[in-house]
Amino acid sequence: MATTVQPKATDYGAANIQVLEGLEAVRKRPGMYIGSTDQRGLHHLVREIVDNSVDEALARHCDRIVARIGRDDVVTVTDNGRGIPVDTHAKMKKSALEVIMTVLHAGGKFGGGGYKVSGGLHGVGASVVNALSEWCSVEVTRGGKVYRQTYKRGKPTSKVTVVGEAPLDAHGTTTRFLADTDIFVAGHDYNFDALAQWFRETAYLTRGLQLTLIDERTDREATFYFEGGIVSFVRHLNRNRQAVHDRPFYVQRETPACDVEVALQYNDSYGESTHTFANNIGTIDGGTHLSGFKTALTRTINDYARRNGLIKDGEALSGEDVREGLTAIVSVKLADPQFEGQTKGKLGNAEVAGAVQAVVNDALGAFLGENPQIARKIIEKCLNAARAREAARKARELVQRKGGLESFSLPGKLADCSERDPARAELYIVEGDSAGGTAKQGRDRRYQAILPLRGKILNVEKARLDKMLQSNEIRTLITALGTSVGDQFDVAKLRYHRIIIMTDADVDGAHIRTLLLTFFFRHLEQLILDGRVFIAQPPLYRVKAGKEERWTYTEEQRQAAVAELGEKAEVQRYKGLGEMNAEQLWSTTMDPARRTLMQVNVDDAVLADETFDMLMGSAVPPRKKFIQTHAREVADLDI
Repeated sequence: MATTVQPKATDYGAANIQVLEGLEAVRKRPGMYIGSTDQRGLHHLVREIVDNSVDEALARHCDRIVARIGRDDVVTVTDNGRGIPVDTHAKMKKSALEVIMTVLHAGGKFGGGGYKVSGGLHGVGASVVNALSEWCSVEVTRGGKVYRQTYKRGKPTSKVTVVGEAPLDAHGTTTRFLADTDIFVAGHDYNFDALAQWFRETAYLTRGLQLTLIDERTDREATFYFEGGIVSFVRHLNRNRQAVHDRPFYVQRETPACDVEVALQYNDSYGESTHTFANNIGTIDGGTHLSGFKTALTRTINDYARRNGLIKDGEALSGEDVREGLTAIVSVKLADPQFEGQTKGKLGNAEVAGAVQAVVNDALGAFLGENPQIARKIIEKCLNAARAREAARKARELVQRKGGLESFSLPGKLADCSERDPARAELYIVEGDSAGGTAKQGRDRRYQAILPLRGKILNVEKARLDKMLQSNEIRTLITALGTSVGDQFDVAKLRYHRIIIMTDADVDGAHIRTLLLTFFFRHLEQLILDGRVFIAQPPLYRVKAGKEERWTYTEEQRQAAVAELGEKAEVQRYKGLGEMNAEQLWSTTMDPARRTLMQVNVDDAVLADETFDMLMGSAVPPRKKFIQTHAREVADLDI
């Protein structure tokens, strides 16, 4: 959706601001409002303020936003939107600026007429940032004047006052805040790359908006502006893949239910990269816009193929067939989005499915009809996927005919647990027979199952499903989990609700871990989204002095242990799990009371998709560049 600046401040005043409730509990329970008080929560503060400015861009009143992280950790966000209203709010009897900054659920986003669409649905953005900041100040340029109000931990420390004059055509808002380290105990640990990735996505999704991120602490700066919008987004995602057709499909239409914007392009990979957004918010769990898109894509491609004699009457390409090698962005903008859950992970508006389906049916059908060469390339890709799917089905049936796990003739045997309730059972995936033997001896066999895998599993980023199912190790893993994969996937059949990857702390172990994570992300992503996948953190060192010993997991912990136990302390570096005996492995890595597990999650589906493609895909140059860029960050490399 193109953004054209319309600087008039009419139709956006205090009357548009509706108040739902007060701002009492934010400091007491910050996690309810920003998810966490770690780095993600800190970034959430920046995003909330920037989102308010993006809402102005969506309303076509803003085309430039600058966010600056100062050397003093103060964040400053400036836009050239209409400026927050400063006139008196009729109900609250105070400036609308003060209401927005100090009252929860106050904003022009609840049917008050301030915005048609908004990403900050809950309206908590500015007030929550204010409440969780040591101090905050807002300057508004509007109507020929510059207004300012200051706050301390959410409470005003000044009135809204005029602090200067400005040209009548000048307009915008500048918000400055210092996050409160009483709340964010880890400090001001802003990550430029993580914020820049979100800025990039937002610029793609808001065509015509220029977003700039400046980090004075590291002297880094990035500006994002994409006139091509989501078409540029699709090209960016496919930059390390070979496109099947040069020209992406694109459509943007307004419907009574929502504005629909879709771009797609096929590539030579075997996976699918479809990313969905509602009001610029990434919907990692999909929703009605995704279901409408999938239905339309499958129907339209089948209709075209049938009409042109590319498939026979009665035959049909499946949804999986038409989505193999697909990169797509589906973005909808609507006045009253209904998100399922506080995380806004899934769009629930029923009317959106029909709107997206109708738009894609019509526009994609026309695109294929007008571009027969592109259409034939796409359908040939889909037919190849269908043939591979049939081969995979036969391979899957072979797996199922072999029966239970006990009858499998495999390099690594599953040592199952006696617990039959999946919620209480966990599966350790370990590297090799040596570590597998130690783990089997050290485990609690009541609820801990062990699956040793021999060697490095297949890189599924470069393999179709039929080839993947020819791999003994992959088949072993799929059968052990019980869920199957592809169109047969059923999360209800998962046999263990905690899946723990336990590999050696060396280069080979890291590679095996990455291969397993690639498999889970590409074929069992729901298990990651459900929080079922973990990485065990075995100790790197044992520090021993006489009968005293310490297990340490970082270089800093090792140094502290040596300092504590004295000069006679002996240090043993563990590179393999097989170097520990069963009792040591249990006490350091498998005992729920003492072990350290890292939960695998996907905060940013687009970034995860790009990273797996870059690290595990066929294109070598981007991987080489990544290694050259990050090589110096590796502190302890075992070769």
